[in-house]
Amino acid sequence: MKRRLFIRNSALGAMALTIPAIRSFGNNFSADYQIPKRILGKTGEKLSVIGFGGIMLNDNPQDFANELVAKAYELGVNYYDIATKENLTLIDAAKLMIDRAKENGADAVKFQAYKTETIVSKQAPAYWDLKEEPTTSQFELFKKYDKFEQSDYITLSDYCKNQDILFISTPFDFEQADFLNNIMTIFKISSSDITNLPFIEYIAKKKKPIFLSTGASTLGEIDRAIQTIKAHNQSEITLMHCILDYPTDYSNSNLNMIKHLHNTFPGVRLGYSDHTKPDARMLTPTIAYLYGASIIEKHFTLDKTIQGNDHYHAMDPHDLKILRENLIFAKKVSGEYYKHPLKCEETSRRQARRSIIAKVDIKKGDKIAIENIEFKRPGTGIPPYMINLVVGGTALEDLKKDDIITFDKIQLVNNKYSF
Repeated sequence: MKRRLFIRNSALGAMALTIPAIRSFGNNFSADYQIPKRILGKTGEKLSVIGFGGIMLNDNPQDFANELVAKAYELGVNYYDIATKENLTLIDAAKLMIDRAKENGADAVKFQAYKTETIVSKQAPAYWDLKEEPTTSQFELFKKYDKFEQSDYITLSDYCKNQDILFISTPFDFEQADFLNNIMTIFKISSSDITNLPFIEYIAKKKKPIFLSTGASTLGEIDRAIQTIKAHNQSEITLMHCILDYPTDYSNSNLNMIKHLHNTFPGVRLGYSDHTKPDARMLTPTIAYLYGASIIEKHFTLDKTIQGNDHYHAMDPHDLKILRENLIFAKKVSGEYYKHPLKCEETSRRQARRSIIAKVDIKKGDKIAIENIEFKRPGTGIPPYMINLVVGGTALEDLKKDDIITFDKIQLVNNKYSF
């Protein structure tokens, strides 16, 4: 099964998403832009997303057998700084990041569509680490990165289709939601809008699958958002565990909350939007996957040394490669959920287990006494757990010391029939 990557690009970051087991999902949309069933998968499958800005994972943690794992890069708005560094236009920088995501196995890209004046007042202060991003005003920071018009997103959407990568963009106002509805198949709702029920209802009425981030949310707030969606939309909901802190300290990741979300909201997919700084082995999102997140979102950049914006907690192509390898390996070793003997164990099951063995010579017609038997390998004879049917039974033929006692060689206790 191969993994692909889905990328998200926002005014504040970019994301890419990878989905194993799905190799082609850019050009197979139906006329009404409903996402193909094979991408979302059936109940019990896993979908993980990694973004240029975040990674996402989603699904039932008890079902690893049929999962789809998708990684998504969140491009966010990191392409603005890449454009400056590489002396490119914004569009070309965004395309470059899409290309890098595609090369690293992305299935989709995600952007963020907004105009600063519609989402934040001039009085809104910063909520990020000012040592990493020194801009003290939300309005000032967002204003730096809202240059794209709707025509630009159409250009990127078309480019993604040509590159066989799914295009997604998070809307932050009603106008953007209406526009994006025409060019994408999944909606992503930001943690910042989880209490914005009028907006959630408006998006829900688009009748498309929804990724819902849950950063800084109470269970009551999450439940209200879910019920609002379900009242107008029967498409699949993915809850994204998220810590709304940039960057998130490893000790604040609280990946166990993924399990709590699973137990509290059965029937919804689960994901993880990661805002930690990427560790050398990409363990945080990998563990999230193992805890049940089948959508993974993480910010993405081509240069983690660039100051500010989302570069300081984003992963680069090397990190993505490591994560991709981790998830492929994790999926491989996770295997099936229900315990049962495997085909590869058949020989060991017979040869490494024990049977009831004659400890001494036993004559035909003799009763089998406990002191005359022992338990040795292989396990091709009567198993030790059936000892109560053997002791007191009768030998049907001469048994030599170290003979494996099988059902055809004795008459079992209280059983007048031999095998």
